[in-house]
Amino acid sequence: MSSGDNQGNERDMRQRIVSLMQSIGQESSKPLPADELQKLKTAANRLDQMLKASGDADQQLLTNAVGRLDRLLADIRTGKDVTSNLKRRQERQKEDGNPG
Repeated sequence: MSSGDNQGNERDMRQRIVSLMQSIGQESSKPLPADELQKLKTAANRLDQMLKASGDADQQLLTNAVGRLDRLLADIRTGKDVTSNLKRRQERQKEDGNPG
């Protein structure tokens, strides 16, 4: 998943939340009490933080994968046998329950 896809997903999620909040706001003709408004703002901020953290985690996973691939390609260029390292990694992932 590219960072553009990530940003697009976040943008879509935010737009859906805004739409829902607007539709809820249209149902009520009276203004929200200050404490309710503050709760909504706090929840929206927390959601933004969660979305950013999720995107950052995905980005970190991709960065780690790129680093591993770079090392693997460098080893291949220098003529090293990389098959044993790949097999060990696959075995570790199976033991940890992580997908290959």
